[in-house]
Amino acid sequence: MVGLSRIREYMRSQAEEDKTRRSVNVSGPSIEDALTQASIELGIPLKDIEYELLEPGSRGTFGIGRKDCILIAYKKAEEQLPEEEALDIDLGFAGDDDGKEETRNGDVFVRLSPEGILLKVSPPVGGGKKATERQALDALDRRGVSHFDKNMIAQVVKQASGDYIPVGEYAYNPANDPIMTVDITDFEMKAYIVVRPPGEGGSDLSYEVIENFLKNNGIIHGLRDETINAFIDRPVYNESILVAEGTKPQDGEDARILYNFERDSNKIQLKEKNGKVDFKEQNIVQNVVEGQVLARKVPAGEGKNGRSVTGKLLPAKNGKDVNLGIGKNVNLSEDGMTAVAAINGQVVIVNDKLNVEPIHVVNGSVNLKTGGNVVFLGTVYVKGGVEDGFKVKAAGNIEVVGNVGKCELDAEGDIIIHQGVNGRGGGTVRAGRTVWAKFIENSNVESGENVVVSDGIINSSVDANQRIICQGKRATIVGGHLRASEEVHAKNIGSVAGAETVVEVGYDPKSIESIQRLEKEIKTFDDQLEEIELNIHTLENIKKMKKALPEEKEQYLEELQGQQRKIEVKRDEKKEEIKKIQEYLASLKVNGKVSASGKVYPGVKVVIKDASLKIRNEFKNVTFINELNEVKVTKYEALEEDFSKNH
Repeated sequence: MVGLSRIREYMRSQAEEDKTRRSVNVSGPSIEDALTQASIELGIPLKDIEYELLEPGSRGTFGIGRKDCILIAYKKAEEQLPEEEALDIDLGFAGDDDGKEETRNGDVFVRLSPEGILLKVSPPVGGGKKATERQALDALDRRGVSHFDKNMIAQVVKQASGDYIPVGEYAYNPANDPIMTVDITDFEMKAYIVVRPPGEGGSDLSYEVIENFLKNNGIIHGLRDETINAFIDRPVYNESILVAEGTKPQDGEDARILYNFERDSNKIQLKEKNGKVDFKEQNIVQNVVEGQVLARKVPAGEGKNGRSVTGKLLPAKNGKDVNLGIGKNVNLSEDGMTAVAAINGQVVIVNDKLNVEPIHVVNGSVNLKTGGNVVFLGTVYVKGGVEDGFKVKAAGNIEVVGNVGKCELDAEGDIIIHQGVNGRGGGTVRAGRTVWAKFIENSNVESGENVVVSDGIINSSVDANQRIICQGKRATIVGGHLRASEEVHAKNIGSVAGAETVVEVGYDPKSIESIQRLEKEIKTFDDQLEEIELNIHTLENIKKMKKALPEEKEQYLEELQGQQRKIEVKRDEKKEEIKKIQEYLASLKVNGKVSASGKVYPGVKVVIKDASLKIRNEFKNVTFINELNEVKVTKYEALEEDFSKNH
């Protein structure tokens, strides 16, 4: 039993130490615990403590080999700052800051231990009130104890360190200590204690007593420290208290595939044009390019084993693996975690395997029902036709089984139309290589190589960098404007009714278009220069008459002269471009010819390079050539190649 004289001696020695002590060596299971102990020993708040870590400590394995961390703590150096500049820096270990300052009054706790009467006073938090000596005395009175040192109580209340400090003695009777029982439930995942209150002279339970009791009953894992400490401060008797809880095993997450494209067509968003949704642009085709990452595999996670309160290992399962299926035209990285497109095309999943198809098939006509416009980095095959107002663009070929209406077809390769094209005066067919069709009517067609038609070309604009071939039983060209570098060949050209038909050969149509465009730009520059020169001339005349201009008009004259120089430079650049194109056209070795195995009717105009001929009489079986810059009529020259075999 501790006597009052020993308590007074302890307090006196502590007070003397407090006067001279600048630092303390403390230890604890964690840095937070060690700093809390340092706060008690130094008698200062956590925010005023600085420390140096001497040994980091170790948790050990299942409590075996655990080492406390050791640190040296000392009071932070005080800075003489004006009151308004002082910063309140909290180095404590409070909970998460939710933006609201917690307010809690100081409190008083009394515990009877075999060593004597212990008093703990917790400090206030935020704007809370401090605990008072009156509160401490009332708490001691409620416990029925009277042998204590009031001076000691006053100092404990003043320090409010939050630690239990001996303040007196009582007649301790071990026989009347509390009795504990334990109940392990939920397959050893929870442990509850029930405590019967102490009798007269019996002590209160301490953390160590509860911990040892649990260990003696085989409970070694998952102790709920906060619950146990709360019970020590405010005991609750004859009720079940959860004091330990096992750790459940956590199975690892299954491996999963992250796809770099939208697999669900229902999630594809429609595009807007001018504030309106364009339902033709449904973007259902998932285009990919060579080298593009199609999917990545996230590996399965490892499971985290659990433990029961009795320390039994509860094994967890690792996540299940998943196969990153690879099909046609898809490469797998060396680590097997990434799928990459081997070619340009459409990515599809077939039988859980990634494939890149070089051909996109439209099962029917291109319309709203089949997904709207088609843009594909490969070849497009349309089993039906292409309806008015829709677009098909492909980096490869386009093949259409049915008819093509007033729509847009654009391919870097060939365009093959099994039936015909009726653009109704507005459709456009543009191919990087050859256009093949049964007929072309009221349409615009551009080809990087040839245009080959079996039945006829009617009232259309057709450009080909090589040849326009109309070959078949009804192979007739009637109306429109046709231009080809090498040759235009048909059975009949024109009609009995004298439909105006212009056929031009012997030059690159695109180059002629460029010259025409540049000439229009030069005309615009000339018009601008004419107006500027007129204004400059007017201002210069005024200047000659008055020998000077007002400052604003002088500045305006300089601006006009600057504009004149800039426009002249731009105009000269355009003229230079025209010169280069003309030199290119002159260097072409193609002479160009127009041939008809049947008839050429009046109303047809034949242009071969710089020479032209208006047909006024009907011709049969003829070929037109350029000879000495004049269009000459010669004997019919048959095609050197039968293009009908390729279509």
